[in-house]
Amino acid sequence: MTPEIALAVAVMAIALAFDFTNGFHDAANAIATAVSTRALRPRAALTMAALMNLVGALLGTAVAETIATQIVNLDGLGQHQQLSIVMAALIGAITWNLVTWWFGLPSSSSHALIGGLAGAGMGAVIINWENVEVQWAKIVEKVIIPMVASPAVGFTLAFFGMVAVLWIFRNSQPHRTLARFRLAQIGSSSAMALGHGLQDAQKTMGVIFMASLAVGWNKPGDGIPFWIKALAACAISAGTYSGGWRIMRTLGRRVIELDPARGFVAEAVGATVLYLAAFTPIHAPISTTHTITSAIMGVGATRSLSAVRWGVAKNIVVAWLLTMPMAALTAIVCFLMFQGIGAML
Repeated sequence: MTPEIALAVAVMAIALAFDFTNGFHDAANAIATAVSTRALRPRAALTMAALMNLVGALLGTAVAETIATQIVNLDGLGQHQQLSIVMAALIGAITWNLVTWWFGLPSSSSHALIGGLAGAGMGAVIINWENVEVQWAKIVEKVIIPMVASPAVGFTLAFFGMVAVLWIFRNSQPHRTLARFRLAQIGSSSAMALGHGLQDAQKTMGVIFMASLAVGWNKPGDGIPFWIKALAACAISAGTYSGGWRIMRTLGRRVIELDPARGFVAEAVGATVLYLAAFTPIHAPISTTHTITSAIMGVGATRSLSAVRWGVAKNIVVAWLLTMPMAALTAIVCFLMFQGIGAML
């Protein structure tokens, strides 16, 4: 086995570790509302989410190709150089995932990975590697604009969707209506978990595809092969099943106390936004975390603005804003450390 092949295997293993951390970090996105309203028991909810993540991950590759080809351009670099950039990007993303998981903050694994890729590319530019280009115009189009738009859309749709539900069921018997929404939440949680697999597993597929391109196992026009899709799907599913209890408490209880109707609307809106982003021509790698959190705030605001714990919401937004730059900074430091260690060997 050549050093480049060994490095590629290591990069893929770390990518799968990132995918696993993505699963347990973001498990709460799909099931926190259903668990908090007692529509599902925690272990049953995790099992459902893991299975739906697995299925969702196999439904498309357009977001993966965005990650692989439109964040940082590595054409013309040697195998070792390309793999070094991808390795540093992954370590930056994993580090930020673990920090936010520890503090129970629902930040975006997607934006951590994108920030890591951009940061590692910037590190290569700093040391004057030729042919490295961080594609800022694409990052603005595919990442920054959707990053701002998706929470706004999620909040707005959830707010007006909940207003519509309250009007439609205004004369219904409350206990029976809430029992029906509790059952409906099983479907909406499943849809949210499917959307999470569809969006987030594809980001890892894109990184593994970058590593396989570097060592010549695939060509750019080949598309994402099934073995990459299967590995990413299994890793995120296993991570989801392991649970994300810290963040689940934040989304399920600390932002607002949810009832089954509000939980259903939040999940239905979140899933809809995820599907639209994945299947529309822009193929935007949006954050499931941003989407569901903003939807929870939207349904909560229909009760009253004071019902939303805006202090907790503010901490979440701060984590959102810090994710890309902090992951990028960590990736730059890792990349420069790798190059320094390599120069001493």
